[in-house]
Amino acid sequence: MKILFVITGFDYAGAENQVLMLCRELRARSCEVRLVTMIPPVAHLEELKELGIEVVSLGMKKGVPDPRAIFRLASLIRRMRPDVVHSHLVHANILARVTRLFVRIPFLICTAHSVNEGGWRRELLYRMTDPLGDLLTQVSQEAVRRYTERKIASPRKLRLIENGIDLSRFAEDPRQRRQLRTELGVELRVEEPGERVRAGTAAEGERAVVERAGAPQEPFVWLAAGRFVPEKDYPAMLLAYAEARQRFANSVLWIAGIGPERPQVEQLAAELGLSAYVRFLGIRTDIPALMQAADGFVLSSKWEGLPIVLLEACASRLPIVATAVGGNAEVVLDGVNGYLVPAEEPRALAQAMEQLMALPPEERRAMGQRGWEYAAAHYDNSRVTGKWIELYEQASGRRLPSARMLSKEAHEG
Repeated sequence: MKILFVITGFDYAGAENQVLMLCRELRARSCEVRLVTMIPPVAHLEELKELGIEVVSLGMKKGVPDPRAIFRLASLIRRMRPDVVHSHLVHANILARVTRLFVRIPFLICTAHSVNEGGWRRELLYRMTDPLGDLLTQVSQEAVRRYTERKIASPRKLRLIENGIDLSRFAEDPRQRRQLRTELGVELRVEEPGERVRAGTAAEGERAVVERAGAPQEPFVWLAAGRFVPEKDYPAMLLAYAEARQRFANSVLWIAGIGPERPQVEQLAAELGLSAYVRFLGIRTDIPALMQAADGFVLSSKWEGLPIVLLEACASRLPIVATAVGGNAEVVLDGVNGYLVPAEEPRALAQAMEQLMALPPEERRAMGQRGWEYAAAHYDNSRVTGKWIELYEQASGRRLPSARMLSKEAHEG
């Protein structure tokens, strides 16, 4: 079977991780797989090469429409003659549909990865091009409900296939946890009688918090991960953390990610007096290790699809505080494996963060374990890739062989 993936770009992000997961599975089943990106790809290129997957960029520039991309993609499809074309994210979905006017595509699957893909204009484009696609999949029940309610897609073409997670990549490793916490400046210190110890990071010349004299206590490490873009609402997270620190000074916040709004968020952290307590980690390829080193995960998004980072937090047995948007409530069960709060309400977010930090460690661990069990039952990648394989077989009319074992290197990254 021949599968052609089309995606807007290829970065270290959720949609790209799902495409990479499918690439691994399909290559393990001896499929011919190619990947087309609209803008030049920047992530996972070595692994894709090891998997034997050709990656082609259409040479577009971000934010600049280029009709030539339609004909470039059509030419690639004519040469490959794929059984299924599978596009991801709104720009690639619209491009693939329009390209179908100029070249035969046996079956076209378009996958949206968010409840909000950019406003009414993009929703209108989805409606206008709906006849050109065979299937539109979404990653959360909430997104399917909204797309149906707003008539963005025909109900008979709309299907739910959740994101998946490889739980084996998130095994507990106490030694690695201690090592990474030390590397990132989180120190355990015993307060001497009469000594006042401030929270912070070693990199900032601060000492870790100790709440009771003579009692060693580790700082509580919050982790956030995601691009610095408006929908992630990092300003709300910083405002919430600033409030929560008034009660729980023995805490730090790590934020992993890059994006256009990072300078403004760093400036806000400075204005709130948080520079010593918030660590901006930049782009990281060791998210499983970061998850293991943290004590809680926090997400402040205004809207979402089904965030991979929440699945990763569950796989890492981390209790979670998140906003109740998109598919978040399908992963975070309020009071079970974390807490949900309304979006754009920093005070509510702060209260939930305080509530989690106030729990005894054994209760936080129990919440994390319940999250792992829920993710294993609903989002394990073998379950999700099985859904996709079944769909590809139905679309192409061909049966795929069982997966063969790939090299260890091809599964890491």
